[in-house]
Formats: sequence, structure tokens, C-alpha cells
Amino acid sequence: MPAVRFDESWVPGFRSSVRGSTAAGWSVREYRGGMRLQVRGDDGPMQSVVLPFDWGRRAVGDALVRVRNIYALVCEGHTLKAAAEILEGKAPSTTLPWQQAIEGFRQQKILHGNAIKPGTWTKNYEPVVTMAVGMLRSSKAPKRPEDLIDRCIRDWPPGSRMRQIRSQSLCQFLNHCVQREGFPELWSPPHDIRRHVGVKPASAGPGHKGDPLTDQQILVLIKNLPIDDTGRRWTDAVRLAAELGLRPIELLHLSIRQDPVSGERYWWCSYRKRSGGGATEPRRLEPLPLIGESGRAESWKLLERWEAGDIALPPLESGNGAGDCFKTYLNRQQGWLDLKAELTAKGERLVPYSFRHSYSLRCHQRGIDGGSTAAAMGHSYEVHCRSYPWASEAGMVAAFRRAREKVEQAAS
Repeated sequence: MPAVRFDESWVPGFRSSVRGSTAAGWSVREYRGGMRLQVRGDDGPMQSVVLPFDWGRRAVGDALVRVRNIYALVCEGHTLKAAAEILEGKAPSTTLPWQQAIEGFRQQKILHGNAIKPGTWTKNYEPVVTMAVGMLRSSKAPKRPEDLIDRCIRDWPPGSRMRQIRSQSLCQFLNHCVQREGFPELWSPPHDIRRHVGVKPASAGPGHKGDPLTDQQILVLIKNLPIDDTGRRWTDAVRLAAELGLRPIELLHLSIRQDPVSGERYWWCSYRKRSGGGATEPRRLEPLPLIGESGRAESWKLLERWEAGDIALPPLESGNGAGDCFKTYLNRQQGWLDLKAELTAKGERLVPYSFRHSYSLRCHQRGIDGGSTAAAMGHSYEVHCRSYPWASEAGMVAAFRRAREKVEQAAS
């Protein structure tokens, strides 16, 4: 039975130092004449390890240093037991190999699974992962994945697309570290990142990629484009994007196919858009001609001209560079600038994606259901309704109008 210690005036100060050097729930208690470190988590059972020190004033200094070092290792991702064993020389004294994990993650993203292009790695993954590892190796490293995510995205506005991309990329990296590199479960990312991404304030403006144009606005824009060789190339690019509802990058993935039964020739897009949810499938495109001021459909004969080699597209870079090429050229055209000012005055945005959004709206205005429109545009119905709110609203209005017309016809 341990001897009774009458002078324990040092104990309150020692325990206060332990609390000040660690976190809530950390404490040291007497155990069979020695010391036991106890850690009580917010959502788990209490853990404890025996420290190699006697319960006495003389051991206070060494014990406090040991507790601080254990706490530092636990913050790096080690369990309490593993941290204690490392400091006793019973386990390798190594920190988590964050830098090495970056290379493993890069190879996994580029070479396996739903593989991404090296350019996508460079743009969407490498910056945030490198920033995160730099923080984790610093003297003021985040202690939890939630804190790490917040620090890596705070330079971008709440609710922004960049915040979302960086959060998703970092969560994938942390998942890789835990599942493939053997890092502690402590570093598993949160399942829901919406609290990290946040939402835009009401005064932040439109939350989508742009607003649609009317057929007439597009036709006026095309009419005002230059008629030189470069202008003709860009005119055809705009016509294709508007009539087929294309993403700018999809102009580089167009071809013509023939139905083996009917012999009909049709547009085909081989582009696969990769995202966290997978990749879209190549698809058949359905042209939807614009209606001119006279009320007649514009006949640009794009398919026939494409097959005849009469369409030469402007230079377009792959990836997001195609959209940037559109933006660069159009921002030099007065017709585009006038149209942008017109939309801005109404609180709307004009971007190269506006041609694609216009196609979506045109589909709904002409009675094409949302599922068919989504299939033609190359995304899911869920994405369609979420990303094209004006389209779903137009479909709703048209549906109720048709229902009222049927009631009126039946009553007459």
C-alpha cells in the first residue's frame, strides 16, 4: 500500500500547469504511488497511460515536459498510447509523413480510379494540398481536420466555387491519408463540408455561372461580330455553342455519326466531364435552332457545313482554357460589352456559359421536359434543376399553363 504523503501543496500548481499546456479534459492523477495521465474526450470514453514518475514534488518538472510532448504527438495524429510509447522509446519516433502522402495521392488521382488530367491536379489539388501540408508541418499546426480546412479556404469568399473546390480536394487528400497511408482516424475529414464552404451573403450577386440570353440577343451579338477570318471562326463557335447547348471545351470534342437504322446523321460529343461524383458520358447532341425577329428558325446548316469542312474553329485550349479563350475574344467586341452592360443593369451576369444556359431555357420554353433537356446537355436531372433554376421555373409555368388550357377547353 503506498505511503501517505502529507505535503501535497505542489499538486494544485502542477495540475494547473498540465491544463495550461494541453487542452480541456487532460489531467494527471496519483496512481499506486506514481502518476497516471488521463484524457477525457468530448464524445468518447476516458483514456489513460501510466507515466514513469513518482508522485512527488521532485518529479513535477520532468512529468510536465513528458505530458507536453505526449500532447504534441497526439495533436499530430498519434493515439495517447502510441505517443507515450514513442517517448519511452518503445515505438519509432516519427511524425506523420505528410509530404510523402502528397505524392501517393497525386499518383492515385492521375493513374487510378476516376483518373484526372495532370492539368486538373495542378490547378485544383496541388495548391491546396501543398498549403495544408505546409501548415501541418509548422509550429502552429492545426489540431483537427476541420480547423485545417477552414484555414485553407478562408482567403476565398463564403459560398464561392473556389471554396468548394478546395474543400473537396482537401477532404479527398485526408481520406487518402487515412485509408491508403495508414494515418490515424483522427484525420478523417468531415462528411459534410457545407458549414466550411458557407453561403454567399444576399448582397454577393448571382450564385450561378451566368444568366441566359434571348434568341434575339444572341442573333444581334452574332451580327455585330467582325467579318474577317478570325471573326468568322468565332461566329461559328458561338453558333455551335448556342444551337447545341455546349460547354466551351466541348467544341473540341465534336463529330458526326450516322444512325445505322434510319441513316440519319447527327452530332456527337465525346467529352467526359470529371467531377467528384464521377464522369459524364459521351452523348448525342440535339440542335435547337434560334428563332429570328421574323418568327422563323435560323438555318445555319452547321452539320452540313461541318461535314463539308467549311467550319474552322478558332484556337481553343483544353480544360477551362477554352472558356477563357471565349472570354478573351468576346471582351474585345463592342457588341458583347454592350450586352454585358444591358444584363448588368438588370442584376444579371453575361459569361461564355450564357450560350449554354440560353439553350436550357429555350428547351423549356418549347415544351421539352427537364429530363430530356438534362440528357441533351450532358448532366443529371438533379444537377439540371440545381444549376438552372430559371429552367425549372419555366417548365413549371408551362406545365400549369397547359393544365389550365385543358380545363378551359373541357369547359367550353
